[in-house]
Amino acid sequence: MEKPATIDEYIARQPDRVCPVLIKTREAIRAAAPRAEERIHYRMPCFWLNGPLIYFAAMKNHLGIYPTASGMEAFKDRLSAYKTSKGAVQFPYNTPIDYELIAEITRWRVLENEG
Repeated sequence: MEKPATIDEYIARQPDRVCPVLIKTREAIRAAAPRAEERIHYRMPCFWLNGPLIYFAAMKNHLGIYPTASGMEAFKDRLSAYKTSKGAVQFPYNTPIDYELIAEITRWRVLENEG
């Protein structure tokens, strides 16, 4: 499948049940980082401000959020209820998505990238 050119195109290619989650995620990130540029990077939606801020992606059973390793480290206590790795957190679709936490992580990443 060809790489999507925009976040709109990325969202449109996802299953109907996931699209509202992706739209709300995008809105939360956009509100937290209004000056960030939207891109597709590594085949995922990415918000960019002096480098990558945060990525998100639709997975089969969860929303993947990728705030880089520093974002994961800064919020590790608040993310302890979720499955995580060095650079990613999984928000299962079968539980309420914490959009405010996603926005908070994004705001922190903006401050970090603006140095």
